[in-house]
Amino acid sequence: MRKSFALHTEPHVADVGGTELFFQPEVFGDEFMDAYAELRDARKAEGVDLDDLADADPSDIRKSGRALRVFLARQMLPESAEQFLRIDVVKAGKVLRSFQDLEEAEAYAAKQKGARIVDALRLPPRVPAELMEWVVELYGGGGDARPTTSSSGSSTASRQAGSRGTGRSPSKASTRTRGR
Repeated sequence: MRKSFALHTEPHVADVGGTELFFQPEVFGDEFMDAYAELRDARKAEGVDLDDLADADPSDIRKSGRALRVFLARQMLPESAEQFLRIDVVKAGKVLRSFQDLEEAEAYAAKQKGARIVDALRLPPRVPAELMEWVVELYGGGGDARPTTSSSGSSTASRQAGSRGTGRSPSKASTRTRGR
């Protein structure tokens, strides 16, 4: 008996507000788990409790968010990763300099009176969290991570067989039974 397993060959694409981020077609398990462990360790080291952000230091929250971006970028193709990780030091609406490293950006911004750092690809906090869930499904084996036989990427999940539940549909409650 012989069994063949298809591998993704086309990048996965995340469309984030019109910006396309390209993710690696396949990620090896050890690389994925190493990156995930680094993310977990970084969040633990920062001591950021996501359920109690009111007491967290803003700098620690920024570092925790950055750790998530670094994890996601490790799953991306290089050009997308560079775009996703770019940090701009901005003063009076003008980009003074761009960085990939948070600490370097913070050090440079500290020397520029009135400057601040911003992610070049500004996103609401929910988007990296949603990307994280998607990436874990893609590479961690959950969800619809199986490749299709075509090169079009992941297929849509099939509908589960069987009944959908035991609750009555409101429309069926008023439907007359045939033959009565």
